[in-house]
Amino acid sequence: MSKTVEFFYDFTSPTAYLAWARLPAIAQRTGATIRYRPMFLGGVMQATGNRPPGTLPQKGAWMAADLARWAKRFNTPYKPNPHFPMMTLMVQRAAQEWIDRPDFDSYLAAIFNAAWRDQKNIADKAVLTEVLTTAGFSPEAFFAATENPANKEKLKATTDEAVARGVFGAPTFFVDGEMHFGQDRLDFVEEALMRA
Repeated sequence: MSKTVEFFYDFTSPTAYLAWARLPAIAQRTGATIRYRPMFLGGVMQATGNRPPGTLPQKGAWMAADLARWAKRFNTPYKPNPHFPMMTLMVQRAAQEWIDRPDFDSYLAAIFNAAWRDQKNIADKAVLTEVLTTAGFSPEAFFAATENPANKEKLKATTDEAVARGVFGAPTFFVDGEMHFGQDRLDFVEEALMRA
């Protein structure tokens, strides 16, 4: 069995964006496969009683500076999104539709970059139409995917699974059943993959 890192994420999380930018290189160095696990962070927060860092002014201010430091360290284009927090049900449901398709990586790039490089509101249908069209996706297919009952159920199931496995925020990674939380723990993820 090949070594795998599970990546539980939500596009609304800037730390998930920073992790997404680094994870492929880690997978390449370790010979691992990334298993993307789109979940609904709002549901995880509600189920676990967790709160976004921005709800605490001191923590929010620190985190804003820390995100910029991490982005600079790894040369990742990053700009705070003025629309944060964004409701991501649409983009998370559609991720369920594309996850097994060859262009899933392009979908990830289009949405993550729109949110955290280009400061776009990925909860707005008009904005998403523009982003998807530019990236070569059919907006009609996207919006159909967001209303597909199967995709709604998959997202709910993944979110419930995440909570059951101890996830309380994004990004969260699992390697051989061991959980790592936060983009600042990717060194531990890489070490775990090297041991796997």
